[in-house]
Amino acid sequence: MSDGRPPNLPKLSEIPAFTEYIAQGWDNPARTPDLVPGAPEAAAAHRARLAAALPGVTVVVAAGRAPVRSNDTAYDFRVDSDFFWLTGCAAEQAVAVIAGGEATLYLPPPARPGDSGFFADAVHGELWVGPSPSLAERSAALGVEVRPLPDFAAPPGGALLAGAFPDPSEELGRTLAELRMIKDEWEVAQLRAAVDRTVEGFAAVLAELPAAVAGAGERWLQGTFDRYARTHGNGPGYASIVGSGPHAPILHWTRCDGPVRPGDLLLLDLGVEARSHYTADVTRTFPVSGSFSPFQRQVHDLVERAHRAGLAAVAPGRAFTGFHHAAMEVIAHGLHDWGLLPVSVDEALSEHGQHHRRYLICGIGHHLGLDVHDCARSSPEAYHGARMAPGMALTVEPGLYFHAHDRTVPPELRGIGVRIEDDLLVTADGAEILSAALPIDAAGLEKWAQAVPV
Repeated sequence: MSDGRPPNLPKLSEIPAFTEYIAQGWDNPARTPDLVPGAPEAAAAHRARLAAALPGVTVVVAAGRAPVRSNDTAYDFRVDSDFFWLTGCAAEQAVAVIAGGEATLYLPPPARPGDSGFFADAVHGELWVGPSPSLAERSAALGVEVRPLPDFAAPPGGALLAGAFPDPSEELGRTLAELRMIKDEWEVAQLRAAVDRTVEGFAAVLAELPAAVAGAGERWLQGTFDRYARTHGNGPGYASIVGSGPHAPILHWTRCDGPVRPGDLLLLDLGVEARSHYTADVTRTFPVSGSFSPFQRQVHDLVERAHRAGLAAVAPGRAFTGFHHAAMEVIAHGLHDWGLLPVSVDEALSEHGQHHRRYLICGIGHHLGLDVHDCARSSPEAYHGARMAPGMALTVEPGLYFHAHDRTVPPELRGIGVRIEDDLLVTADGAEILSAALPIDAAGLEKWAQAVPV
């Protein structure tokens, strides 16, 4: 990777002969802004909702910039979610000033032939990053006024900051998170696409099971999905989890550096982030050899019953926490029947008990959207204390996690981890399972696994 200029030479921008020569002889390449269809119109509607929620308030939101990996290299840039929701723009280092639903964007101008930045600016120079739209072209595509970033002045007194600013407004962050809870038709379409690509990604991963078992292991499967997600979207919406055997019970097993062995369970927690930045979040647990063992099936069947109870509790007007409690009750009863609870079911489910949570420490679901754990800055009353409403997108994801070194469970259950996670849309009269193309029953999952001989 180039680091700029050779050592012991003057800067190229200080050599007149070079700067004169490199400014000449260039054609005009296509510089059409690469926007997700419908994003500018959706952003305008979002700004109108914000103006209604905070009348008379000026909002300043920053897109952010790629974090430094080391020295002059950076990680991939991912635009701030609130910024994209309000602008439809994913440009690095951009700033938006929004008042009364109207936005003015401030963007770094592209550095084209004739500008010193053309060859000297590795972030914005076209010689480094390729053809870039002009500010006027961006303005026309986004439907808002666009000005050069150097023209941006300090926000006026009373303005609320959001996005990638160092000290964003808690009030504004909370307001935006709660507005984003209800998805409009355009957002729902983006989520559908993300989920559909994710289901296809599961199939791509399972097709590589023979290579994984032959020695390529978990990382080969993780790389398979990440490649698929990058081909059909921005990439994975979060660090892909591929846990085989004793790694399946580890909730955030993103190292993915273990083997995949016949007879093990394979837990896949995967999500494609669409080019619109909306992400899916789906989990299934497959038997590597194509069939669950009796004990694996026992665990999976209990998780499936809990999952179905959680799904049935998702509907408008119901408490958001309803699906959590419904699934947990099934789990607690099942664990008690297996003799794994040191107390009664009622005591375990009580506020001061929760003994069953030893094997299910995480929650049962969350909002979903531009972020995998969407709307996280909402107030507790608007999140867990709220009623579900049409347009909410959420996950339901019970599981059981019996770690290989947990002496409270019998040896035959140790090292078994199972999670089932679906993405749902709350509708006017119930809920739609967006990820229903993937089976949740053990027999259906075996068919998917058996389609790929290992």
